[in-house]
Amino acid sequence: MLPKDTFKGKTVLITGGATGLGFSMGRMLLELGANLCIMSRKMEALEAAKESLQKCGDGHIWIHPCDVRNAEEVEKAIGYFIKESGDVDALINNAAGNFIAPTASLSHNGFDTVLDIVLKGSKNCTLTLGKHWIASGKGSKTVLNIVTTYASTGSAFVVPSAMAKAGVLAMTRSLAVEWAKYGIRQVAIAPGPFPTEGAWERLFPGGLDKKLGVINQIPLKRVGDHRELANLASYLLSDFAAYINGEVITIDGGEWLKGAGEMNFLLQLTDEQWASLKRS
Repeated sequence: MLPKDTFKGKTVLITGGATGLGFSMGRMLLELGANLCIMSRKMEALEAAKESLQKCGDGHIWIHPCDVRNAEEVEKAIGYFIKESGDVDALINNAAGNFIAPTASLSHNGFDTVLDIVLKGSKNCTLTLGKHWIASGKGSKTVLNIVTTYASTGSAFVVPSAMAKAGVLAMTRSLAVEWAKYGIRQVAIAPGPFPTEGAWERLFPGGLDKKLGVINQIPLKRVGDHRELANLASYLLSDFAAYINGEVITIDGGEWLKGAGEMNFLLQLTDEQWASLKRS
């Protein structure tokens, strides 16, 4: 979608970038000339991702293990990336945790794990890198937060994730105003269903997505392709989107709108039933 050298000379840090959507966004950014810094908890996953990503572009790739819930680990990892790369130009807060469960069945620890990874982790990375950017005075930096459609609406059975993502969205909008004077933009993407080997299986174990007919809730009758989301992320991080600040863009094939419309249940009617209603 973008010119080949859109990110030439730019360095992007991706949390949870060794797998899933983080990996897919990293791959496209490399194709567009970027250097990458990737954080993930497991060094083995980081090494495997680096080996695979090196085939996708000529940019440098730096990796560092980090649990985003731990502020000290985040500061150490980001310090390493800044030292090795010279500076980081953009941050993608992508690391997340989620699972489907009745809320009353959750332990405090299980609840807090999701909150800590998503909300606290995004805060740790944003605050650490933001302080560095403000102190350096270089400006023209971007934070991209991966949220979800139910960050705005809430959702049953994923309450920890809904709470955490709502907090990240609030952070996006708040810092868009507070940090704009430093040349730091804040943007967000709210993805619908984009199957990944890890997160998707945790949400819908054992093919539960097919049993529940998840795809039938999407007006376009398909799930998202990773490159579609990666294209959107690349655009929002690029100079072509320099006037977009504080916005969240939904990419879900119309899924959440279908659930929101009061009369959308009428999609179940056949042509014959519509004709019968008209006659009556």
